[in-house]
Amino acid sequence: MEGSVLVVGLGNPGKDYEKTRHNLGFRVLDSLYEGDWEEEELYMYAELEGAGVVLLKPLTYMNLSGLAVKEASERWNVPPERILVVSDDVDLPLGRLRMRLKGGPGGHKGLASVVDALGTEGFPRLRLGIGRPREGDLVSYVLSPFGEEELREVEDMVERAAEAVRKFLGEGPEAAMRWANTRQDK
Repeated sequence: MEGSVLVVGLGNPGKDYEKTRHNLGFRVLDSLYEGDWEEEELYMYAELEGAGVVLLKPLTYMNLSGLAVKEASERWNVPPERILVVSDDVDLPLGRLRMRLKGGPGGHKGLASVVDALGTEGFPRLRLGIGRPREGDLVSYVLSPFGEEELREVEDMVERAAEAVRKFLGEGPEAAMRWANTRQDK
C-alpha cells in the first residue's frame, strides 16, 4: 500500500487485562512487532521502519479507543480507509476471523468509540472470534482470560490474524479480506 497506514489493536492497558479475551487486538500487534513501543498520553505506538506503517495500542481503555485513534490519525495524516482496526468479536465462534472494509460496530464498544471519533464507519476492521459465554455476564466474559483448553486455538487465530494484517499491508485490503474470510483452517 502506498502512503501511511495505521493498524490499531483494540484492548485495555495493564497487566490485569493482558491475557483477556478483550485484548486480542493488542496480542495481534505484539505478534507483528517485538520491539520497544513509544508511549504518548493516549496510546503506545511503533513505526515500522521504511514501511509507512504505524502500529497503535490505545491506552484509553476499550470504551474510549476512538480518542486515541483520532489523535493518531491526525498526527500521521491517515484517512479512515487506511486505518485497520483489529478487535475481538463475541458474535464469531472462537478461532474465526472476519475482515470487512466498512460497517457498524456490531455492539463492540471499542469499535463504536472509533466510529464516533472518526465520524464514519468507513474503515477496515479485522475481527477475531471469541464466541459468546454459555452463561453469565458478557462484560465479565470478555474481561476474563481464555481457558486452558482454548489456548492453542487462540494462538493459532492470533497468528492467522497477524498474517491477514501482513496481507493488508502488502497486497491491499481486498486481498487481505478474501484471505481472512476464507482461510479458516486450524
